[in-house]
Amino acid sequence: MQSILASMRALAMRQPTMESLRLLHLSAVSEAARKGTREKARKKKVKVEVKKVGFIPHNQRNKKINVKRADKHVDDSWKQVPKDDCYVGRYYRWPVYSVQEAIQCHRETHHPSMYNVPNAPLNVDIELNMQAEKITRFVDNFQRMAMIPHKFDHGEDRKIIVFTKGNNEVLEAREAGASLVGGVELIKDITSGELLLSDYQYVIAHPNILAELVALRGLMKRKFPNPKSETLGTNLGEMIVKFSSGISYSAAKDEYQQNFGLITARVGTLDMDAQKLEDNIKYLLQDINTMRPKREGRFITRVLLKSPPSSEQLKIDPYVYVPEMWDKSTAKVKRETTKKQEEPAERQEAVSSN
Repeated sequence: MQSILASMRALAMRQPTMESLRLLHLSAVSEAARKGTREKARKKKVKVEVKKVGFIPHNQRNKKINVKRADKHVDDSWKQVPKDDCYVGRYYRWPVYSVQEAIQCHRETHHPSMYNVPNAPLNVDIELNMQAEKITRFVDNFQRMAMIPHKFDHGEDRKIIVFTKGNNEVLEAREAGASLVGGVELIKDITSGELLLSDYQYVIAHPNILAELVALRGLMKRKFPNPKSETLGTNLGEMIVKFSSGISYSAAKDEYQQNFGLITARVGTLDMDAQKLEDNIKYLLQDINTMRPKREGRFITRVLLKSPPSSEQLKIDPYVYVPEMWDKSTAKVKRETTKKQEEPAERQEAVSSN
């Protein structure tokens, strides 16, 4: 009997202890559940890269904008030819002028009775088809200097530094109008920091100093002379004249239409002789045509003559000066000629590097 009472007392004593144990057990389970949830949440967190975009109007944010852009290559061959001088331009073909006629039209626009700018600059916009040999490939953006027969004030400060050895070459470069001419002593001044290459826009070199000039390759980077950019050669006088008075131009593909390229360049002023302006345009178009890809079809698609402050733009026919379509036989002859011209320079460069 006493044992039964003792067991009952023990049960009575244990009852609150069991409740506390149960509570403790439940709190541990809850704590473990929270811990697992936190770990899962941490795993779900992924770094999101924020892409910077331009300004978007408030009424267009958080919306997928699908803009249908018009083709920049203008083809109006399907339109009818105007029969008189009074017509709505958008419904008819662009009139094609000769260079002489276009210059005369711009001169009339800049007459003292109108804009009164007789010496206004004459600019040319050249549209290109940048499609390469394959459909998915495009011609890279390029920058060149076109040699022209008739000089004009291009409004640019062009300083030319020439590296060469020999008294005859130094004299030839100075007579051609180089800003600074020198040899090994000039290279030493640049490496020591006494002379800055950044003060000069163009660097020209003769192959006879190429071995010593390699020390400045790291400083010059893209300015380092090479035959492809026509800054390395034996004819220093011709190269200096080209870079001092030539037409600097660059072709850039459109951001949204990769097969469309545009070149804007100045070819002279309206007070120059019309024949001289035409010659400059001819030499510019021929220089651009050297970058033509090896494919069928047009490379130069349209040429417009402009003269600010007038907004008038007149279309001219470029195929009077350059071939409209690519000719395989002509391209092959030109390729062999340029290869023969580049061989001596490459041989000289290899000898100097050795």
